[in-house]
Amino acid sequence: MGRVLRTFDPFVVALLTTMVVGLVVPVPAYARQVLTVAGDVAVTVLFLVYGMRLSTREVLGGLRNVRLQGSILASTYLLFPVLGIILYAVADPLVGAALAAGLLYLTLLPSTVQSSVAFTSIARGDVAGAICAATVSNVLGMVLTPLLVLLVMDRSGSVGLGGLRDVLLQLLLPFVVGQLLQPLVGGWVRARRWLTLTVDRGTILVVVLGAVAAATAAGVWETVSAGTIVALLALCAVLLAAMLAATWWGGRALGLGLPGRVALLMCGSKKSLATGLPMAAVLFPVATAATVAVPVIVFHQLQLVVCAVLARRLARRASA
Repeated sequence: MGRVLRTFDPFVVALLTTMVVGLVVPVPAYARQVLTVAGDVAVTVLFLVYGMRLSTREVLGGLRNVRLQGSILASTYLLFPVLGIILYAVADPLVGAALAAGLLYLTLLPSTVQSSVAFTSIARGDVAGAICAATVSNVLGMVLTPLLVLLVMDRSGSVGLGGLRDVLLQLLLPFVVGQLLQPLVGGWVRARRWLTLTVDRGTILVVVLGAVAAATAAGVWETVSAGTIVALLALCAVLLAAMLAATWWGGRALGLGLPGRVALLMCGSKKSLATGLPMAAVLFPVATAATVAVPVIVFHQLQLVVCAVLARRLARRASA
């Protein structure tokens, strides 16, 4: 029990606190408009920093293991969405259409970067392959995730070409500019990890506060009960368990060595909170983005706790 508590991310505490503030503190209309503008600016700065931080040489160098990279991308953008479509049909009567849509959106996101690489390292897996896979997943995700959302979720008309255009202008363009600046400032940015963490986490907190406050003002949360949250947690657990099993045993079927299987397990079973929430703020109306964010947050904390335990066990196995 103590180990599980130590794996609880302090940032998630801040995130949940921000959500509670948005739920219980009335935010005037003018303040919500300020939060919306601040969120848009923060998202743009976030992806500019991503572009400046990520080394192009690192991405290209990690592409040598085609089998590993292909299997991680297939897990992230093929298997996960297929399970999401199935889960959407099951979740609708249990948690409602809005949260079911959030579960579906979750499955369309790129993999995490920091936690995937960190857990791969702890479990003594292929760290270089994990770095490349997580980086490529996030770069491709800036195009693939909006396209998948447009193709899979545009049943109600809430997402359209305008949302894709906004993503390209607000996310991809700053990233490209950052990559152009990377040879000049990349080393400086990478040496200051606090900068990335501040921008990364600050952006999420601003986006979440704005989205939850808007949803509260619109009365969205009146339909969400404690039972609904429990059901949502159970659905996220089923999804995570299915992906962990598929990536671990799938890696064995593909003939990957233990380091490669660990990288596939840690990268192919995760979804990015850092990318998912800012993208939701761009792709969906503000009130919708708040509801869609709930499954992303729940799944994020669940994957941290479970994969932390798995990483420690795999590390002991490698030492035996």
